[in-house]
Amino acid sequence: MNIQWYPGHMTKTRRMIAEQLKNVDAVCEILDARIPVSSRNPDVDQLTAGKPRLVVLNRVDQADPEATKRWAAYFRAKGYAVLESNAKGGAGTAKFAAAVRELLSDKLRAYAEKGQTGRVVRVMILGIPNVGKSTLINKVAGRKTARTEDRPGVTRSKQWVPIDKGLELLDTPGILWPKFEDQSVGLNLAYTGAVKDDVLDVETLGCHLMAYLGERYPGALTAGYKLPSIPEREEGENDIAYGYRLLEAAGRRRGFLISGGEVDTERMAKILLDEFRGGRLGRFTLEEPEV
Repeated sequence: MNIQWYPGHMTKTRRMIAEQLKNVDAVCEILDARIPVSSRNPDVDQLTAGKPRLVVLNRVDQADPEATKRWAAYFRAKGYAVLESNAKGGAGTAKFAAAVRELLSDKLRAYAEKGQTGRVVRVMILGIPNVGKSTLINKVAGRKTARTEDRPGVTRSKQWVPIDKGLELLDTPGILWPKFEDQSVGLNLAYTGAVKDDVLDVETLGCHLMAYLGERYPGALTAGYKLPSIPEREEGENDIAYGYRLLEAAGRRRGFLISGGEVDTERMAKILLDEFRGGRLGRFTLEEPEV
C-alpha cells in the first residue's frame, strides 16, 4: 500500500517557511501525541536549524498517557521545551504563552537590558496537515482567528495572529514531505487523517488498522465491537488477510450485512477509522521513543 500525498502548494509552503524564519524568534512544532515520529516532518530540523523549539504534543486525550510521558521526556532530553495539549478541548493551551516566554527567557532578558521591554515575540507554528495547528492558535488567542476543519489541507496561506501585546503567532499551512521512506509512516498518517481519505483505499487501510489493533490492543476491539474474543493471526497470514477477518467479525456484530448475508466491510472500515480518530475505541500511541 504505497501512500504518498504531496500537493503542489506544499512546495510553496516550504519556500515561505524558509523566507519567514528571519522574522520569528522561535518555532513551535505541533505533533500528534499518538504518532510523534510519523507526524514529524523530517525536513523541519534542517529548515529551522538554530531557532529555539517548543514541541507541542497535541491530542494527548487520545494517546496512551504513559507513552506521552515517555515522549515528553524524550523531546526534553533533545533540548526542546515541551507542552502537552488537547487543543480541541483546550487542555494545556493556557500554558502556551508562558512556555514560549520560558523558552525565550534569555532573549527576553537581553531585550530588557537594552530597554526593549515592549518588544513583540514572534513564533512560527509548524506541523503536518490536520495536526491541530489552527485549533491550537484559536484556543491560545481566545477567539476564532484561523479557519479549522477536521480534514487536511484547509490552511493554505500564512497568517499572523496577535495573542497579547507581547506575542504574535504565524500560522502556516500543513506541510508533508515528498516521499515516506517507511510505509508504516504513511499508514500512521492515514489512520489519523493527516492525508486525505480520497487518495486511499479505505477498506485496505481498515484491514491494516484492524490487524494492528488486534495484535496490540485486542481489549479495545472486544469492548468496542462486542467480540467474544480476538482470533490469533494464522501462520503466514499478512496484515490485510488478518485484518479482513477482524473487519468481517466486527461488521457482523454491528449488523452491517448486504445481500447474501455478506458483511459490508467497506462500511465497517469507514466506521473503524471514524471511531479510532474520534477516540471512541480508546487511547492509543502507535510509536515509542528510541531508548
